[in-house]
Amino acid sequence: MSIVVDHLTKIYRVVKQKSIFKPRFEQKVALNNISFQIDQGESVAYIGPNGSGKSTTIKLLTGLLTPTSGKVTVNGLEPYKKRKENARNIGFVFGQRTQLWWDLPITESFDLLKEIYRIPNAVYKRNLEMLFTLLDLQGFKEIPVRQLSLGQRMRAEVACAFLHSPRIVYLDEPTIGIDIVTKAKIRDFLRDINKEEKTTIILTSHDIDDIETVCKRLILIDKGHIVYDGQIVDFIERYAVYKKIRVAFKERDIQPILIPRCEVSRETTKSNELIIRYKKDEIDTNELLNILQNVGTISDFTAHDDNLTDLLKSIYKEEI
Repeated sequence: MSIVVDHLTKIYRVVKQKSIFKPRFEQKVALNNISFQIDQGESVAYIGPNGSGKSTTIKLLTGLLTPTSGKVTVNGLEPYKKRKENARNIGFVFGQRTQLWWDLPITESFDLLKEIYRIPNAVYKRNLEMLFTLLDLQGFKEIPVRQLSLGQRMRAEVACAFLHSPRIVYLDEPTIGIDIVTKAKIRDFLRDINKEEKTTIILTSHDIDDIETVCKRLILIDKGHIVYDGQIVDFIERYAVYKKIRVAFKERDIQPILIPRCEVSRETTKSNELIIRYKKDEIDTNELLNILQNVGTISDFTAHDDNLTDLLKSIYKEEI
């Protein structure tokens, strides 16, 4: 077992009222008795709304925080008790932290990391060749980090995380703010290295394409509680209670109409299309199309169940 989280609770003591002589404190429960296990080689999306407890969990798994109660083991170690040993077996990509030296080219940063992690020469050479190929680093390997684009820098950061053959890698928004081509390269790399090297990947991201491309399992956390833990395909099947249809009319400038039990909106770029979202068990699609025929002459329509993007948008909007 790669990661075991057993009845884990984390409570912060925060200042409620500031005072020089007698400040008042209150307790904030960040994690409330959560449990889960992750096997070696799994790829898991660990997601939830802001303030849900994601970051606290990752900090506990990496040994940056100590639990209030419960237990965490990573590769058989309790991270906060064995920080150095734990660090040798994990990699990370966090937006605000970098393993690259700003004024050095990435090759020199890699050489320094080789010494820090004590990577054997043969392993270092093999990993370097693999990372340069899969992440396409060759074209900017001698350029100082401060001169790299964001996309180039993120590819190098991902390489740093995998350079020492870690058993587990934590990635926090690894593709945020970068171009589409670079996003695809990073996603493909993560998927391939998880499959080929059996590296456990824990991904936190608001980018649905990251999640669907890289991960098979989803752990959803909200307000310190695990509210879903299972396969992504099962999550969609379980919670996709809505259907969405897009209807095109021959007439121009179609206005949204009020339809009971439905959400109706107009396609922002096309004045002759309406988008209708409704619960599948409350209204039949044929019944809905009969109503829409009174709006105008239907020229085309498409229908699909809610996908992962739709479901997570609803969750983040409603905060579960």
